[in-house]
Amino acid sequence: MAHASSHGSAGPAAPRTTFFLVMILVSALLATLAGLWLLWPSAGDVPDRVPNRAEGTSFVDVTIAGPADPATGSIPVELADGGTSRMQSPGPSVPLTEGDRITAVDISQVAQPGVDPLVFMDFQRELPIALLAVVYALVVLLVARWRGLAAMAGLGIAFVVLLGFTMPALLAGQDAFGVALVTSSLIMFVTLYLAHGLSARTSTALLGTLVGLALTAGIAAWASGAAQITGGTDEASAFLPSSAPAADLRGIALCGIVLAGLGVLNDVTITQASAVWELRAVAPAATRAELFTSAMRIGRDHIASTVYTIAFAYVGAALPLLMIVWLVDQSPLTALTSGEIAEEVVRTLVGSIGLVLAIPVTTAIATLTVPGPTTDLVGNAGLEPSSDPELMAPVSEAWAAQARASEA
Repeated sequence: MAHASSHGSAGPAAPRTTFFLVMILVSALLATLAGLWLLWPSAGDVPDRVPNRAEGTSFVDVTIAGPADPATGSIPVELADGGTSRMQSPGPSVPLTEGDRITAVDISQVAQPGVDPLVFMDFQRELPIALLAVVYALVVLLVARWRGLAAMAGLGIAFVVLLGFTMPALLAGQDAFGVALVTSSLIMFVTLYLAHGLSARTSTALLGTLVGLALTAGIAAWASGAAQITGGTDEASAFLPSSAPAADLRGIALCGIVLAGLGVLNDVTITQASAVWELRAVAPAATRAELFTSAMRIGRDHIASTVYTIAFAYVGAALPLLMIVWLVDQSPLTALTSGEIAEEVVRTLVGSIGLVLAIPVTTAIATLTVPGPTTDLVGNAGLEPSSDPELMAPVSEAWAAQARASEA
């Protein structure tokens, strides 16, 4: 006999499974907090912050009032109090037009007579960036509502961790491998539970994320050494050793490789954990092996799209550098294995390997954590587990077998 019913939640995990999951995660959290305590830098080890302007100078906000003088390059500007002054031209690489709002450095107290008293510092971007941030927050709140608000709160806490612990610890010369693991683990504990709630499903995704982080960190440690990633291929390499002598450029590069894939890794583990729970909800009679097979069909599609995401995120961020490399007459292999390009290639490959490995790991953990196969008292032979026959093939076979058994 068959009847139709709707499938809701897959239900809670078994008590014994929940106990083991909680014990593993509590142990991981305690290890993370212990690492945080051990690696927390003392105030004396953190280098002093470097002044952002020379003594005797000050910052002023000005507005470009007209074109530059063709003979001297001097640019007329309007001061915030309504007065006028002159600014030295920053050159053709910084195009300025009338009405642009600029932050300039006032060097009138230290400049030679006859020299324009203002020097270009940067554009004022506070207003457009603030508007973008407000629009972003509104869109997230309108679409995701309270969960979106929780996710943004988690993002804010993540930046607090980065600014309050990670950067001072790296500048103080603390072990970069440990700093990377502690930072990543702490951020994931906070952001996952804030955004997705305290549940077995979230805990499964968190455990899969932690395993993926450990794998990523291990591969990154090997790859950065084997590929001779020195961290000395950009402007920071010339500034950090003099301002923070204890900072290890190689270690900072390693930490950056681990942190780079954090967001994408979180994305795939949450997706896989949710997929297993939803599959169980629509197919309560499917075995764990059948759930794993069906969930991995989803995972394979996610792997393909995520690999593209990581690669194109780098291409977009490093487009000017890639264009310079393209202009140089050299083979593609030489370009990809030299300098800053090699560092980014290693970062992309390590992050991709880590997230690909995290998908089957998370799927396996989820299939072991989700409630086991069940049937109701009168059978479920008349129910359709899914409209996607390829995705649900193993589950559909289980339903068909159950239907034949109930008819017999």
